[in-house]
Amino acid sequence: MKMPSASRRGLGSMALGPALWLGPLLLASLGGSSTPASLLRRLSEHIQRFQESSVLGLSLDPGVAALPREGWLEQPLDPFNASDRRTFLQRYWINDQHWASRDGPVFLHLGGEGSLWPGSVMRGHPAALAPALGALVIGLEHRFYGLSIPAGGLNTAQLRFLSSRHALADVVSARLALSRLHNVSSSSPWVCFGGSYAGSLAVWARLKFPHLLFAAVASSAPVRAVLDFSAYNEVVSRSLMNTAIGGSLECRAAVSTAFAEVERRLRAGDEARTALRAELGACSSLGRAEDRAELLGALQALVGGTVQYNGQAGTPLSVRQLCGLLLEGRRNGSRPVPYHGLRRAVQLVMHSLGQRCLSFSRAETLAQLRVTEPQVSGVGDRQWLYQTCTEFGFYVTCEDPTCPFSKLPALPSQLELCEQVFGLSTSSIVQAVAQTNSYYGGQTPVATQVLFVNGDSDPWHVLSVTQALGPSMSALLIPNASHCLDMAPERPSDTPSLRLGRQSILQQLQTWLKLAKKSLVRGGV
Repeated sequence: MKMPSASRRGLGSMALGPALWLGPLLLASLGGSSTPASLLRRLSEHIQRFQESSVLGLSLDPGVAALPREGWLEQPLDPFNASDRRTFLQRYWINDQHWASRDGPVFLHLGGEGSLWPGSVMRGHPAALAPALGALVIGLEHRFYGLSIPAGGLNTAQLRFLSSRHALADVVSARLALSRLHNVSSSSPWVCFGGSYAGSLAVWARLKFPHLLFAAVASSAPVRAVLDFSAYNEVVSRSLMNTAIGGSLECRAAVSTAFAEVERRLRAGDEARTALRAELGACSSLGRAEDRAELLGALQALVGGTVQYNGQAGTPLSVRQLCGLLLEGRRNGSRPVPYHGLRRAVQLVMHSLGQRCLSFSRAETLAQLRVTEPQVSGVGDRQWLYQTCTEFGFYVTCEDPTCPFSKLPALPSQLELCEQVFGLSTSSIVQAVAQTNSYYGGQTPVATQVLFVNGDSDPWHVLSVTQALGPSMSALLIPNASHCLDMAPERPSDTPSLRLGRQSILQQLQTWLKLAKKSLVRGGV
């Protein structure tokens, strides 16, 4: 992986031309491991790339200000051991076009389990909030992801320095270093923003370092770690029946029928499995039981991902479109065949992701997850698996009776990956999940000036905070909104409830920043 030279360490920002930063977008992996979680990550990466391409088009408009600047910070590899002198370079982006004064607010957009691109400080929130509030916007890439990977690779010994606690230490040192580098006033209030895992980091940064970070806005933040995340598919099931986003009782039933047909064919013998492989465009044979379970998991992730990212720019399918495929033929009086609709959905998603076939080989997954060399084209599958094994769990299962999918892959097969890739036992994962919740407080963190934003059709909202925990711990639940949709760039098709939700975020920030000014006046600053 090409990294910045040592001569750039600790320097401020550096201009980056459009061709230079578009390159990684075009190189981003559409393959990778074949676990259900990895397919969700590929959907997320695809949506992000789509939205980044719109940022590039915007930036080439002569009437639009220049692209944000890229910078690098030299960070300690082990911030908890002063005798360890090893460092790594952490990438950040900075957009100062709306910064009204050096004592104006700073919006720190935290990166999560993937690359952080220039669009993080250009469109969507927090960037869209900057003009009204005169804010400086900075995006900080997470250690071990994107181009912020320490020298030495991704072996297990090196991954000991990958955790949310290490990431929070980076936030603190970055906050101090960036203040110096960019001449930010000591009176400027810093507000953390983040979506999904990075949203949790934003909450925890405010929780643990309130003297440095004035407030936090956390979108779709799963602050409660959980081993068996069966509740994910409970929300998927409800959302497939939600008429407001194109679902129906018939659609939910059609999903169950389609999955039952896939399972029937998998049990019917070699000839039926060979035909199924051809019909679904599968990459490899279905002879092994573990691969058949992985196929079912991939199909489950395809439907779950459609719900999770419903209505977002760049998503291959919406819930309305998926239900239309599954129920095709109903309008002209013929009987719909949901399995055929599922096949068509697979084809559409694979085409959108640029994949020639549907990958689900367990052996191939293991081989890819065991690669310790950083991959320019990777999206961080090995790193994120490590974090789930050592901190969060988040293993999606289908064990609840209301789940419309197959019961496979079951929790044990997902936990086995932690042992097979990192040598971590199930008991250690259980203990790690409990420790995470104990350290941060789960869904009842004792923090102030935090706003949780969620959509009720997003499966992850059940691990977040959806009701206010007090006067200074607010929560906003947007009807029919999907994962981190409030952070996305505005679109003409945005619903009134989404527009109102974004307005509420702005009003909360205005209230906080007025509070910051009053406290400065009282303090005589």
